[in-house]
Amino acid sequence: MKKEIHPANYRPVLFADNSSGAQFIIASTIETKETLKAKDGVEYPVHYVEISSASHPFYTNQDKTIDTAGRVEKFKTRQSKAKK
Repeated sequence: MKKEIHPANYRPVLFADNSSGAQFIIASTIETKETLKAKDGVEYPVHYVEISSASHPFYTNQDKTIDTAGRVEKFKTRQSKAKK
């Protein structure tokens, strides 16, 4: 890797999937306020994600609805009103 081309805060960050509990360590510049011990026992800055390749239906081949903002219910309500 070339020296002095990456930002100063480029470091390993733990991305934790809220849906599946999976953890990924990826080099990133994302700002974080919390730290968490990874499965390897090392403490990293952590960023929580709602969905990742470990929980996305396309990658897991499972039909699963992940709705954290109530979007599915709003859509179903609009559809039922439109059918009437």
